[in-house]
Amino acid sequence: MKVLQCQGKHYREVNAEVDNAWNAGEREIRLEGINGQRYIGRSLTGVGTIEISGIPGDDLGVFMDGATIFVRGNAQEGVGNTMNSGKIVVGGDIRDIAGYAMRGGKIWVRGSVGYRVGIHMKSYLSDYPVIIIGETSGDFLGEYMAGGLIIVLGLNLPAGVSPVGKFIASGMHGGKMFIRGSFSPEQAGPGIGIDRPSDDDYLEIISYLTEYATDLAMTLPPMKPDDFVKVYPTTTRPYGRVYAY
Repeated sequence: MKVLQCQGKHYREVNAEVDNAWNAGEREIRLEGINGQRYIGRSLTGVGTIEISGIPGDDLGVFMDGATIFVRGNAQEGVGNTMNSGKIVVGGDIRDIAGYAMRGGKIWVRGSVGYRVGIHMKSYLSDYPVIIIGETSGDFLGEYMAGGLIIVLGLNLPAGVSPVGKFIASGMHGGKMFIRGSFSPEQAGPGIGIDRPSDDDYLEIISYLTEYATDLAMTLPPMKPDDFVKVYPTTTRPYGRVYAY
């Protein structure tokens, strides 16, 4: 494994060192002493692993296409921004707009996330983005979502406390979410369907949760289909009557 010492270095220097190592054929890289450096893993193409010790800055994995990033702690805003493929595994919390315009790949979060996570997510043919949130999400989860999958597990919450905020799926016109735990229709945006998962839905949930738990080295509590609520769009034009054409 290639180890890069990053303490006190400018983000451009850190990213240049990562690029040089990656282009030289290194496919296992560990970054030590990360503290807010931005754009780590941006536009990284090909299969390989980057392990981060510390807290990466904004836009971790932006435009990434194939690599896997492990963060042993928290991360900041914009994780997986416009990500094409690959995987980002965060062992703590992340902040706002994770998965913005995400087009493929996976983001696993052990803890909680901020606002507007999954905004403008989309899918096309075999490109299918997936976000799994272990604990809670802020408002506007899945806003304008056009494809892909979001799962919120609500782990470690008291009974009756919702794992998501308000205005969930506002403007959603594709994709689906599964929310485990307390959820009321008033928390969703207009024009959104709410139902229980089908048998096929639950098989999909379990297949991703198995991978999630393995990557995060955690044991999930027993779950059953009735623990989840399915949130999905009922129209592809949620604001069709709002605008004049």
